[in-house]
Amino acid sequence: MPPPLDRRAFLLTTTGAAAALALPGARVFGAEPAPSPSPRQDLLLDKGWRFHEGDIPFPEILTQDGSYDNAKAGKASGAAAAGYDDSEWPTVTLPHDFVSFQPIEPNANRAQGYRRRGLAWYRNTLRFAPEDEGKHIELEIGAAATFATVWFNGTIVARNFSGYNAIRIDLTPFARYGENANSLAIRVDAQAMEGWWYEGGGLYRDVRILKRQAVHIATDGVYANPVKGERGWTVPVEVTVASIAAADRPVTVMTELRDPAGVVVAAQSVGLAVPALDSAVARLTLDVAAPRLWSIAAPALYTVRTRLMDGEACLDEVATPCGFRTIRFDAARGLLLNDAPVKVQGVCLHQDHAGVGVAIPDAIWAFRIRRLKELGCNAIRCSHNAPSPVLLDLCDRYGLLVMDENRQFNPTPEYMAQLEWMVQRDRNHPSVFLWSVFNEEPMQGSAAGREMVRRMVHAVKALDRTRPVTAAMNSGYFEPANVSQAVDVVGFNYNHQSYDAFHAAHPDLPMISSEDTSAFMTRGDYASDPGRHVLDSYDDQIGIDTHRAAWRAIAERDFVAGGFVWTGFDYHGEPSPSGWPTNSSQFGIMDLCGFDKAAFYIHQAQWVKDRPVLWLVPHWNWAGREGQPIKVMAMSNLDEVEVRLNGMSQGRQRVDPFEMNSWSVAYAPGTLEAVGYRAGAVAARTRVQTTGEAAALKVTSDRVRARGDGRDAVAFRIEAADAQGRPHPLAKPLARFAVEGGEIIGLGNGDPNCLDPEKGDRRALYNGLAQVIVRPREGFSGDLVLTASAEGLRPGRGVVRVVAAAPPPRQAAGPSFMLLDWWYQAPATPRYEDALAKRHDNLLQWPDFGGRGLLDPLPADGYCLCSAQFTPHARMQAQGGVVDFFRVVGACEVFDGDDLIARKSEPAEGPLTAALPPKPGPRRLNVVFHVVAGQPFGFRKDVTVKLRPGDQR
Repeated sequence: MPPPLDRRAFLLTTTGAAAALALPGARVFGAEPAPSPSPRQDLLLDKGWRFHEGDIPFPEILTQDGSYDNAKAGKASGAAAAGYDDSEWPTVTLPHDFVSFQPIEPNANRAQGYRRRGLAWYRNTLRFAPEDEGKHIELEIGAAATFATVWFNGTIVARNFSGYNAIRIDLTPFARYGENANSLAIRVDAQAMEGWWYEGGGLYRDVRILKRQAVHIATDGVYANPVKGERGWTVPVEVTVASIAAADRPVTVMTELRDPAGVVVAAQSVGLAVPALDSAVARLTLDVAAPRLWSIAAPALYTVRTRLMDGEACLDEVATPCGFRTIRFDAARGLLLNDAPVKVQGVCLHQDHAGVGVAIPDAIWAFRIRRLKELGCNAIRCSHNAPSPVLLDLCDRYGLLVMDENRQFNPTPEYMAQLEWMVQRDRNHPSVFLWSVFNEEPMQGSAAGREMVRRMVHAVKALDRTRPVTAAMNSGYFEPANVSQAVDVVGFNYNHQSYDAFHAAHPDLPMISSEDTSAFMTRGDYASDPGRHVLDSYDDQIGIDTHRAAWRAIAERDFVAGGFVWTGFDYHGEPSPSGWPTNSSQFGIMDLCGFDKAAFYIHQAQWVKDRPVLWLVPHWNWAGREGQPIKVMAMSNLDEVEVRLNGMSQGRQRVDPFEMNSWSVAYAPGTLEAVGYRAGAVAARTRVQTTGEAAALKVTSDRVRARGDGRDAVAFRIEAADAQGRPHPLAKPLARFAVEGGEIIGLGNGDPNCLDPEKGDRRALYNGLAQVIVRPREGFSGDLVLTASAEGLRPGRGVVRVVAAAPPPRQAAGPSFMLLDWWYQAPATPRYEDALAKRHDNLLQWPDFGGRGLLDPLPADGYCLCSAQFTPHARMQAQGGVVDFFRVVGACEVFDGDDLIARKSEPAEGPLTAALPPKPGPRRLNVVFHVVAGQPFGFRKDVTVKLRPGDQR
């Protein structure tokens, strides 16, 4: 298996001279002094977020001044304002799905898993160093479910209308540096829905700050997808260079290709003139004689390393993984990967998991991918939206093909931009083999639908001409005008009865089953109980088709490129076929936790070719059914299977590779065994046994090591066992969990009818199993221990070794603050006492000025009072705060009302800090300046109020 994923390793900095490779007309990377490391900083912004569940209505605007301010940049009101009081909001760590914390209620939306969604606010405070000034600073919100509005320093900077695309914002024009804080506010509207499944809510993917030089490589600005032509392999490289510089800049774009061992195998460079406040594209070609190919079995990854140079100085650097493979769909033979036929053995995936909703940690994505590889799956359809980039990175490395699917079927500019974003972000991934522009649209069998798709396909091809485009249709194939006439590969959702007719009518059109099966199973149950919404696991509970029949229709037709089972895992929401209290689907090959259902064994027997597969169901605990017939199924890829009960043969059958094999066995306690034969010899054995009562809990982890970087996560399996240590298939004890070295972030048990919270420290097992997801504590090293206990059972203990690991580079964030951005200047007086006496006057009668700026020099020495009114944040009122005058010009005294709290005796420019004592209600700051004739005075930089350092969260 590949090593644990480290996405940060994809962004490289120079550590030494590269291996030399001379190319005509190109600079030789290894023959020159190593350039200085790339100044690009990719910083995680996961900490410091204050969260408010529910909306905060904006205040009604009634005054003239309020109306004026409302029309101005930087003057947002309410919770979007820079100085809004969020001091008592709870803090959360991203990724965060606030819907996953909601109770399951019968009056909430069924499709969304009976969890209420609603609106929420997130706020943070960012600080940029003085040396960041002049750099390009970009905010990337990985995804926000569902609609989002973003304000930065009180200015609205983005509105987004999808919960699946990234939001990228150039913060540079609005940013403050040094001592000055920056306010970031995000309003998330999760009442809006884009799907008919659980979509979660909030900032559920990573948020990052990207700092680059004024001239830099644009985000997703390197396109390097290898192609095979008549003369062999090349990597055409397009590099988009952007600039916020004040003048045009000449630069050199340098690329090198490194093989999986890190050896440079090709390199080239080219000059480029980049216009100010614009972008330019450099095009280069890297020739490769005999590359290692990327395939499902051996996913060899190369790296295109791109540097942007100004002389000897490196302005920016990006490393882009890529893979050498050919993709071709043949109308008669299906998919050809590297010119060899490959049957797509795929699953559809939604992006949620037990306990964490859509806020899936990277390590849980990796857990899910490992489970799919074990299944024998070789492809994923991202249903029905652009996936997490983590999933694509993992598929590149593990060797899984990806059908990358667009969410909104709409060719208008807003939605076309979402499609283009997905293609531009994902087009370098070798795992992506097919773009999908929609899923099951009512207009698919019409001329209007065809024309919409034509435009969307055109947009895709403008960005990537190396991959075909499909659309997942579920009807309309035979209409005179329909979507199949506008795509490269026709996607069939179900409708396997139409495969032959469509192929006969259109023998030149490639086909793939973009979605199939939709069969129901409740994990671990083998007797249906409609009253409890329990569905047996014999693959007889049909939504549209069985797992066995759907695959047979695909496998027996070479012209059908393969299929995607609906679904790989159960998912929250869409609780077909039952409603309340069922709150998750039952379509999955695995349950919400990733525990096997019988469908797992069926597909493993169908899909795995390189090792013996033999499974036996059901369990063998049928007390009270002695002597009664029990249906027994064996799933195998061998030649023959024999079933034995307590050593006595129940019959030997030729394996049916599609329908599997069944026996009717009279129940007797003991051991039920299956023996698999290949070429007459025993090749595999498996058994199930009648167990005693549950006596203990076992705790095992999905892996033995984890990282103490505060970002890792471990999936623990909790299993009930009898006194002999055998798994108990029916036990449902309530278990309690305790953790040393980490925290529980999610719980699950795979029961689609369970109404218990997925957060906390307790969970009932369902049919012998539960799952606990634990995040090791940041900075921790040693044994991460999860203890599970239940009444009457021996406790279980699972241990994972946590190795010390540096936390990821993070953007500096801090507590909320208040910006005193409106001051009033009293008339100057020659006497100090007279200026001081004006502290009680109505300041609204005086001229006002903004939060920073020097006041006009006065003609004579004297004293001038400047005042500001404000209401401190609630925690400041209770605990006190600090007033920071970052740059004050002139000697002065600062009063909190009548009380002196700070003095600056020197007239030269400098900082001043004043302690603000705790006190309820509004406050007035009075600053008395000692004015020198002809000399400026005032605030050169911001004046802010914040909590005392010891009180900050």
